Parts: sequence; C-alpha cells; structure tokens
Amino acid sequence: MKLTLTLLGRDSWSRPVYRGNDGNLYVDVDPRADRPPDICTKYRNAFEGEPDTSVKAEITFVPRRDTW
Repeated sequence: MKLTLTLLGRDSWSRPVYRGNDGNLYVDVDPRADRPPDICTKYRNAFEGEPDTSVKAEITFVPRRDTW
C-alpha cells in the first residue's frame, strides 16, 4: 500500500497530524528525527483523536516529515 501524507499541523500533544490521499487523518506517534515514522490512524478521524490503528505502508510525506 502506498500512502501520501500531507502535513496539517500538530495536535495538543505536539504530534504531527497528516491527511492521507485516502482522506483519513494520521498521526506520527514518535516523531523524533532519529527514529523511523510510527504512523497511526486517528480515532474517529478527528484531529484531536487518540492514535488508533498502526499503519504499515510505503509513505511519502508532503512537504516533508515533521519531526521533533
């Protein structure tokens, strides 16, 4: 599966939130620059929703991956 994630901003926990090319919201739950992305769906597809299901995909970040 290929997924393009476009950065929307950061949630109240300072985690980067993205909109996928499939219309769903995603969050990087470990956005440290020295770690690989750990992408999860957002519960109920809400910007402030909790991380839900882990996603395993080939990911492209637009304009880039937002890291701490």
